[in-house]
Formats: sequence, C-alpha cells, structure tokens
Amino acid sequence: MADTLEFNEIYQEVKGSMNDGRLRLSRQGVIFKNSKTGKVDNIQASELAEGVWRRVALGHGLKLLTKNGHVYKYDGFRESEFDKLSDFFKAHYCLELAEKDLCVKGWNWGTVRFGGQLLSFDIGEQPVFEIPLSNVSQCTTGKNEVTLEFHQNDDAEVSLMEVRFYVPPTQEDGVDPVEAFAQNVLSKADVIQATGDAICIFRELQCLTPRGRYDIRIYPTFLHLHGKTFDYKIPYTTVLRLFLLPHKDQRQMFFVISLDPPIKQGQTRYHFLILLFSKDEDISLTLNMNEEEVEKRFEGRLTKNMSGSLYEMVSRVMKALVNRKITVPGNFQGHSGAQCITCSYKASSGLLYPLERGFIYVHKPPVHIRFDEISFVNFARGTTTTRSFDFEIETKQGTQYTFSSIEREEYGKLFDFVNAKKLNIKNRGLKEGMKQSYDEYADSDEDQHDAYLERMKEEGKIREENANDSSDGSGEETDESFNPGEEDDDVAEEFDSNASASSSSGDGDSDRDDKKPAKKAKIVKDRKPRKKQQESKKGKDPNAPKRPMSAYMLWLNASREKIKSDHPGISITDLFKKAGELWKAMSKEKKEEWDRKAEDARRDYEKAMKEYSVGSKADSHRGERSKKKKKKQEKQMKGKGDKKGATSKSSSSKSPAKSMSDSFKSKEFVSSDESSSAESKKEDSEEEGVASPPPSSEDSASGSD
Repeated sequence: MADTLEFNEIYQEVKGSMNDGRLRLSRQGVIFKNSKTGKVDNIQASELAEGVWRRVALGHGLKLLTKNGHVYKYDGFRESEFDKLSDFFKAHYCLELAEKDLCVKGWNWGTVRFGGQLLSFDIGEQPVFEIPLSNVSQCTTGKNEVTLEFHQNDDAEVSLMEVRFYVPPTQEDGVDPVEAFAQNVLSKADVIQATGDAICIFRELQCLTPRGRYDIRIYPTFLHLHGKTFDYKIPYTTVLRLFLLPHKDQRQMFFVISLDPPIKQGQTRYHFLILLFSKDEDISLTLNMNEEEVEKRFEGRLTKNMSGSLYEMVSRVMKALVNRKITVPGNFQGHSGAQCITCSYKASSGLLYPLERGFIYVHKPPVHIRFDEISFVNFARGTTTTRSFDFEIETKQGTQYTFSSIEREEYGKLFDFVNAKKLNIKNRGLKEGMKQSYDEYADSDEDQHDAYLERMKEEGKIREENANDSSDGSGEETDESFNPGEEDDDVAEEFDSNASASSSSGDGDSDRDDKKPAKKAKIVKDRKPRKKQQESKKGKDPNAPKRPMSAYMLWLNASREKIKSDHPGISITDLFKKAGELWKAMSKEKKEEWDRKAEDARRDYEKAMKEYSVGSKADSHRGERSKKKKKKQEKQMKGKGDKKGATSKSSSSKSPAKSMSDSFKSKEFVSSDESSSAESKKEDSEEEGVASPPPSSEDSASGSD
C-alpha cells in the first residue's frame, strides 16, 4: 500500500464557504493546502479521533474529528475512492472509516447535541444538519427561543445569516433550558467580547489601510483598532501572514498583516492591515501581566518589560500572539541597492517586494501573489517611454497583474531573480544562453508562430535600410530603447511610422546626459528634419515600389487556398494559427526555398527603389534650381529698387518742386533710350514672373531734359 494519498480539487468547508485545494494523507497525518490563500491545515495522525464517510452535495465527503474537539470537513470525493481511503485509515491511523448517511425526512424537530466545536441536529440516530460553532457571531435568547447569527460569507452569493431554535420548557427546577442552550453555544462560538484589560496598548499608530491613526489594543484572542470614526476587532485566527518590509528611503518600515476573512467597513473589504513606522521611533513597553503569566503563556518570546524601536515591539508582540512567522525580503537587491522596486499599479505608485516565496506590492491597493499560484510572468515594453518597462504576472485562475513604469535599470536584477525562482517567463529566450528548466507551468501559446509579428519585423528591417540610405549624416543612435534581448530591428515593430524617426528621437535622448547648452543646440537642429519627415509622410507616392514580403508571407499566400480546402469553413483567426503551426513544423530545406524567393524579391525591390530614388532626386534638383533662380532675381530686383529709391530721395531734396511735377509725367514724355531700356527690363522681369518697379524720378527728369 502507498504511504501517501493525494487528491486534487477537494473542497474544505470553512465558515460556510467551500475553499478548494489539495488534500494529502500520509503516515504523519492529513495536510490540506488552500489554493486561494495558501493556508495549510496540518492534522497530526495522533490527534485523529474519528473519521466519517457520507454523501453530500458535491459527491461524497470526509469528516474528521480530533481529540481536542475540532472538526474538519472535506468534500469532492468520488464514491469509488471509499475503499482506498478506508484501507489507508485502517493501516496508518488505526481508525474505522464509518459510513453515516444524513437524514432527509424533512422534519423540523429533533434533538440537539453539542460535541466539541459542533452543534448537531439529529432525528433519531441520523444527523439532519451540523453547525460549526466557530461560524456563530452572536447568540441571543427569548422566551423559549434561541437565535444564532452567523458571520457573513463574502465568497458566496447567498449566505445563511440566522437560525432560530424553539426550545420547549421543561419541568426541571432551577435549570432554564434556553439559557443552558445559549451557554453551550457561546462557550464555543466565535463571539468577540472585550472583557478585561488589554495586554498592552499602542497609541496613535499611522495606518495606511484602513487609512487613519488608530490606537491598537492587544487582547489575548484578538486585537482592537480604535480610531476617531471606526472600530475594528480582528481575531488572531483570521491572520494569515505577517510581513515586515523596509521602505525604499531606509527611514521607514511597513508592517503588513494579511487577513482572511477581511475586515469590513460598509461595502469595503480590507484584506490587509498596513502600518507605517519611522525607524527613529522608540518605545518602552510594559505588559499588563505578571512575570509568571508572561513566561507561562509566551515561553520566553516576550518579557514583562521591553524597550526598542516601535516597529520591532509591535511585530514582536504580534508574532508571539498570532504564533506565525514574520516574512521579510530575501536576497533580492535592486539597482539602487534597495530590496524593493518602485512601480505603478492601477494608476497608483508604490513598491514591489520580491520575497522568497512570492511578491507583495504596497500599498494602494496591496497585493500579495505567491509563486505557487503564478502561471507565468512577462516583461513588456513601457507604453509611454523606452526608459521603463512593465512586469506582468498572470495567475492560474486567469487574474492578471501589471506593474508598470519600472526603471529600465531594474530589468537585469528582476529577470535574474525570476529565473532563479524557476518561474515560467512568457517571453523566454529574450536573454541569451537561458534554457527553460521549469516546465510545470509551461504556456501553450508561448511557442506559436505569430504571422503579424513576422511581417512587422520584415517591414521594420526594410524601413531601417531605407532610412540609412537616405540619411545625410545626422548621427547614430546612442540611447538604446528597452527591449529585453530582442534584435534592434524590433524597434520598427513598436514604432511602425518611420524607423528614421526613432533614430532622431534617440539622438535627442542621448544628448540629455550632456551639458545643457549642447542639448539646446541639438534639439533646435533636429526639429526641422523631423517636421519634414512628417510632412513627407502625409502624401504617399503611389508610383513608389511596394515593399517585398517575407518568406513566411510568400509561403502563406501560396498555401492559403490549400489550407482552406483541407479545413472547410475555417475562420481567419484559426487559419493563421494553423498556418503558424505548419510553418513551424516545416523542414529546414523547404524553408530555405522560400527564403531564397524572399531574397530575390528583396533584391528586385532594392533595384526598383534605386531607380525610383534617382528619378525623384532629378525632379527635386530641377525644382530646387528654379527656386534658387527665382530667389536670385528677387534679390537683384530688390537691390535695384533700393538703389533707385535712394537716388530719388537725394534729387527730391534738391528740387522738390521739379520732382513733384516730373513724377506725374506720362510715359510719352520719357526719352526713347530710357523707355526702351525700361521696356526691355520690364520684358525680362515678366519672363521671370516678377513685376518691374516704376522708373525713378531721376530717370524721368533726365528724360525730360
């Protein structure tokens, strides 16, 4: 017989909700790990007192009772697994797995039995239903009536909130059956009552979630947050994990308490309690217990009088009362030397801490992701700038978390950390020499051929080559845009407009590291070419040669009809997926044939492009010559006009009356020589499309003489 039995998709009933997870039975005991929270319940084999097999709503269930009165219920078994479980219990736990069916008569009267943490309503010897008393939040009594109220279950669409029992009066003197019933319930119920004094009190602590300043009163079974507006009572049984995280500024500390179920305020749920401390704050603490009680209860973990930093005292007291380890950052160290990474999540800036077994983000909203629930991670280019990148995490349940605006310098450290933890990286292969060794969470979409990406890469190569041919020494790109491990031609994939535009923007970025005057001159110089590129981009020449297709696209065009005939009714999306699979499975020799065709097409394109560029350059030269000639003639005419204006001014100062009379003379009074020269000049200017200025007053005067 096997030493262990493992069952997947088993449901544990906890406070009215069914939490799925994995159940493992071994010689040492029973272990159940919750898939949602990661919480582990461990039942030692020596503690098991009884095992019951019964039919339930989700198939068949297993109920385990321990010697200290705790009850554990696991549902989701198949009927055929009973024999295997029964033999295992006999061999390793020395227990008979009893079969007990629930009563389904539908009667609403019977007998109530209290056994450990369980209230059982029975008809005869068969149970009708059972209520774990830890689910009870309040118990009230009336005349011959007891009312039980339950904790609200956030995970269920409909949850039971109240049950009333009618207790008939008895003839026994001195015993009230209603009060006796209520006392039995309250002795095991999860009812928080602040009786007695607190063990210690921390005053005016800064709390980020829920926001405000609170006094924290520490009681033996719960902690009490007392603020100006709200009060919260948090049982220690709801605390899942404790985190102590240093702030990036090295002057503050976060103390994070993970809660399940969360604390509630109206419709808001707080799954995390986050406290912020300054490292410089010290405190002297005296516990409200005598030294013998402190030693007996905490076994040396706490003393009656303690002093030290405030965050150390709070974390130490919480660790002793909750009896859970405090998680701190591991060996990760970022580019700046801090143990966290600055990033943004849901439009709020915060800190991401890579831990030994997960990631935690603080603080708004706080997020904790365990490694065992991660399907894959992805490193993506930033959407607004090349100086940052995004870190994406997708869980096995399909939830996606995107941490954006991470500095590019953090990429190497974060990639090495993720790789060391053997997490599946979706865009694996972006760093040279890396081999995927963690296949357990491999993603099926990772290796599929992306036809669109292939085409964009080919077009990017051609655009870069054309940009290099047409560039006139504007300088090389020195600031590399972030692209983890990809080739440089992928820049065109992100910026499809013009590859040369990306090079000019790179020049601008590279000058940011130089002195300010150089940066200013560079920006002024580079703006004009970029404007010209945008203007030329608007009007696309229809006579320009078309870009050649890649080998894959040539093959796809030739094979498209065959794929359609082999798969009638196939959609466009499925056709491309199928084409990608066929191309991937194609032999190297066949691919080389299409590569040769693509190379021939590229040569033809380059040849046509050269001929086209020569013709376009000739046209541009003709246009430039005509513009230069026109500008030259405009300058000549302008200089001549200024000269004549100056001479007319001097002559008018000598004889103002004469100039006034001569300025109004008609053309027939002008001498034949002057008129002929003026007419020739006018004809020349008309040929160039420029109007000649009127003859000066001096010329007209000399003509009249």
